[in-house]
Amino acid sequence: MTEGLIIDDNRQTADALQQMLGLLDLPAKVAYGSSPAMSLLASFIPQFICLDINMPGVDGTEVLAFIRREPRLMKVPVIVITSDDQPETRQQVMKSGAQAMIIKPVTIDMLETAFKKAGIIL
Repeated sequence: MTEGLIIDDNRQTADALQQMLGLLDLPAKVAYGSSPAMSLLASFIPQFICLDINMPGVDGTEVLAFIRREPRLMKVPVIVITSDDQPETRQQVMKSGAQAMIIKPVTIDMLETAFKKAGIIL
């Protein structure tokens, strides 16, 4: 089974998300921020990506734009997981190619619903 990728600069959030995904039988690697994620994506094609938006330096919207431009990654489902509950943010990430958006704090039910919507869990 291929692994997914969690991209979040908050270690506690990323690690908790990794544990919840494990309970759904969705193993995932973790990149603590956009720079480590970009390095990892140079040689790794994940089954899915969970992406935080508000990160220092290169933010999640820029990472999403890169993923959608990169031929190897453009079809990888992206679930945005953010604390930014603004309608403009939701509109922007969905228009940019995310399959779903979850507002933190995340529950396992929210993850399961988003992953079903993205076609990752059938």
